[in-house]
Amino acid sequence: MIPYSNLKAQYDTLAQDIDAAVRQVIESSQFVLGPAVAAFEQDFARYCDTAHAVGTSSGTSALHLALLACGVGPGDEVITVPFTFVATAAAIEYAGARPVFVDVDPVYYTMDPARVEAAITPRTKAIMPVHLYGQAADMDPLLDIARRHRLKVIEDACQAHGADYRGRRCGSIGDVACFSFYPGKNLGAFGEGGAAVTSDPGLADAMRARRSWGEHARYEHAMRGFNYRMDGLQGAVLGVKLRHLERWIEARRSRAAVYRRCLDGTGAVVPPERPDARHVDTVYVVRVAQRDAWTARLTEAGIETRVHYPTPIHLQPAYRDLGYHAGDFPVAEALAREVLSLPMFPELTEAQVETVADVFRSARAMARPPAIGS
Repeated sequence: MIPYSNLKAQYDTLAQDIDAAVRQVIESSQFVLGPAVAAFEQDFARYCDTAHAVGTSSGTSALHLALLACGVGPGDEVITVPFTFVATAAAIEYAGARPVFVDVDPVYYTMDPARVEAAITPRTKAIMPVHLYGQAADMDPLLDIARRHRLKVIEDACQAHGADYRGRRCGSIGDVACFSFYPGKNLGAFGEGGAAVTSDPGLADAMRARRSWGEHARYEHAMRGFNYRMDGLQGAVLGVKLRHLERWIEARRSRAAVYRRCLDGTGAVVPPERPDARHVDTVYVVRVAQRDAWTARLTEAGIETRVHYPTPIHLQPAYRDLGYHAGDFPVAEALAREVLSLPMFPELTEAQVETVADVFRSARAMARPPAIGS
């Protein structure tokens, strides 16, 4: 069997270092924030080419803190995309604001800058592009729009640790950026975790205070805050793993290159890479016209797959009250019908990639052009 991911294999290669780091936290009894988190924050900020990193309890809490720090609140609107994990929209609503969706582009699946300006209203406070699957959004035109309209740019980089855009690290491009360290990410904790990064000291201070009940000093609550603190154990694990992230990214990119070669001519549309950017292949997503049939064949062959994401946010039952309908965002809706996530992790072997591709090659008769341009 070829698993979709293999977290145990990653742990096995780092067990001695991780166990030692965890033991140090246990012996110090610094279980919430503490020196392990502080050290990781410093290292992660340096990795992201930012001045500050604020460790949080999850990527969602990082997004929430970033929105609040940028002044987003009740009555405001934040422009984002419907083709992403639901947490992107949920965090906007946590801040009291309304998510306003624009469609994604059909090639790279990220926010289409050509659609943003028409979505801006007097209530718009920020733009939140999503670096999806490890692919950078097209940031320069978005930054230009934001500057002209005096809007904040909050990068949802929860799937893009280490991704680059025109020589800049994702996370260092907007006003603030947010990452998730959910275990399956290319930098994953041993549970939940997240971080917000910025080079604005005011934003960093506001997020640090709000993640710990609005405290600047113990029991002095300068603002209303939350319990969004990172656990010391997660900081310790992430501090060890961060030292290996570049090697893991290159392994993922290498396997993606094998997928590209082996899937050529099979009918599966492989992930494109934006020019002058580095795709980190957090999730390896192909597009296929008959997803259920392909999934069944792969399962029968002992290959695990996932779908990220089968229903865009604007069509989710929980978000009907936003007033969107089927057909409002045709690219996102077509992608949701076609995307299929194949096994991708640093320890995946070339032989395993070729085995996956063999299933596609053996069923070429199922292939037909996908619904949207490639």
